[in-house]
Amino acid sequence: MKQFKVVAAIIAHENKVLCLQRGKNKYDYIANKYEFPGGKIESGETVEEALKREILEELQLDITIQKPFLIVNHNYPDFSITLHSYLCTTNTTNFTLTEHVDFKWLNKEELAQLDWAAADIPIVKSLMQTND
Repeated sequence: MKQFKVVAAIIAHENKVLCLQRGKNKYDYIANKYEFPGGKIESGETVEEALKREILEELQLDITIQKPFLIVNHNYPDFSITLHSYLCTTNTTNFTLTEHVDFKWLNKEELAQLDWAAADIPIVKSLMQTND
């Protein structure tokens, strides 16, 4: 089974968190699910470099990385991932969707109403329990 090391940005702006919806995918179990933006860490990249690069590619958005949040190991049917999530902020809500089909800015209390990709669910649950 293929193993990927990936990053995800939990992007906050004015007490709301950015949630992105994937489009169609060859893997039905992640198609149309919500996720935190990010992607694979390339050879020679630090986690932080990968995170900034992925957010620029996916959203054309500059972020400030605040701190690591949660590492999730998840096995999907066709591959497994180690997902490094980071709390991040941005000064704007202006961005361009280049890979996703929809987005929502939600309060932490509202996150559970979305249909999340399985690897992101532990992050959602932890976020909803934090006080910061």
